Amino acid sequence: MRTFVLLCLVIALATTQAWLFQGDSRGSTVWAVEVTPEDSFLDRYREKASDRWEQDIQKLEARDATETDPKDAIMFIGSSSVRRWSDIATDMAPFRTIQRGYGGAKYSDVAVFSKRLLHPHDYQALAIFVGNDVQGKPDDHTPDQVEELVRYLVSVSQSHQADAPVFLIEVTPTSKRYAAWPAIRKMNERLREIALSTPNTHFIATAEHYLDPEGKPRDELFVSDRLHLNEAGYDQWAALIRSRIAETLLFKREFEAKTASAATNESNGK
Repeated sequence: MRTFVLLCLVIALATTQAWLFQGDSRGSTVWAVEVTPEDSFLDRYREKASDRWEQDIQKLEARDATETDPKDAIMFIGSSSVRRWSDIATDMAPFRTIQRGYGGAKYSDVAVFSKRLLHPHDYQALAIFVGNDVQGKPDDHTPDQVEELVRYLVSVSQSHQADAPVFLIEVTPTSKRYAAWPAIRKMNERLREIALSTPNTHFIATAEHYLDPEGKPRDELFVSDRLHLNEAGYDQWAALIRSRIAETLLFKREFEAKTASAATNESNGK
């Protein structure tokens, strides 16, 4: 019996997958989350993310249980700019959307909950906007940390839906955080580099449209907190995001059609 127990322990340690029981310290509800060796770097973020966001994630999961996703939707995940986008359905038309943003999330928070956010859904593309990793505070994430988190997020999406392109939306300059804009720009450059070096991943540049000729944030595109977009700000955002996604998906379809045609011609001996 002792030998059998030891053998089980060895198998458990050697296996490539495990389960993390994740829950809110304020309640007794617990969720089993599949964990792989690639997830281990998230251990340093899990407790803080769970304590702050577990209830918000549960609310999103409640929506998953009651809402039916539109076919061929664009899924949006990220922080409060995604959550506050009340007109996303009309702004992104003719694309249909799935909207799963929450609070003041950082990339670490989104990464911790990425499987719970993404796995319930089918989508033709994923768009990610997270605007809180660099705020000019001591606990800001470095570009290297952001890169590790973003590459993980992309991998989760690609493992779930291999053909769905991933779009990384540039962090918007704001008066509220303008003192940190040089550091935010470095993070944006890292997002661009990730997109350029990762298959089926794309960068959506937006920042220049929110700066005036002197390089200062255009406050007329933001609500009174000088951080979140107002209706005009969202109109501008939607136009940029919609155009980039449409361009990419059109190219993807044309490429797939040409590839299929070439394969048919080859099989027919033409």
